[in-house]
Amino acid sequence: MQPLAKFAAHKIVLRPMVLDDAATFASWATDATFCDHADWTTQSSSHFLVPWWRAQITSPPPDLLRLAAVLGDDIVGYVDLHGDTASTRELGFVIGPSTRWGQRLGTAAALAGLAYGFEQVGLSSIWAEALHANAASVRILQRLGMTYTGEGEAAVFAGSPSTYAQYALTRMDWLRHDRR
Repeated sequence: MQPLAKFAAHKIVLRPMVLDDAATFASWATDATFCDHADWTTQSSSHFLVPWWRAQITSPPPDLLRLAAVLGDDIVGYVDLHGDTASTRELGFVIGPSTRWGQRLGTAAALAGLAYGFEQVGLSSIWAEALHANAASVRILQRLGMTYTGEGEAAVFAGSPSTYAQYALTRMDWLRHDRR
C-alpha cells in the first residue's frame, strides 16, 4: 500500500486504517494515563473493544476521515479530519500508548494531518482545539503555526476544569511556509 503522506519529522506515514489495526487501538484503553488524557474509559482488558474498532474502520461516520499514523512498522496514533463541509475540517490527533509521549510524535502526526488536509483533500482551512489544561496539545497547535481564534466550551481534563483554546490555519498560510 502506498503511503498517503510522508514527512521527515519521525517519518510519520498516514495510511488508511485496516482491520488488523483494531487490536492496537483497542489496547490503548488499558493505559490509564492515556485514557485520562484522551477522555477514554480505562479498561482492564481491550478484547471487547476490538470489534468496536473494526466497525469504526469498516463503517466510519460519513463526516470523519481517520488515518493511521505509522512510524516504521508501528502504529503510533491516528489523525482525524472531521467535518461535513468541502472546505473546512477539524484536525484531531492521538498518540498511543502514553509511553510514546514526549517524543514529538504528536507534532509529526498533526503536521502530517495538516499536509494531508491541504494537499490531498484540498481544504481551504483547518481548525483544531485543545484544552488549556492539556498544555502539550496546545503547544503542538502553536508549534504548527496555527492561529489562536478564541475560546471554546468548558470541559474537564485529567480531573481539572478547563476550556478549549481554538486554533485555525488557512491553506494560504500553509503554502507560505515550508513545514516539511
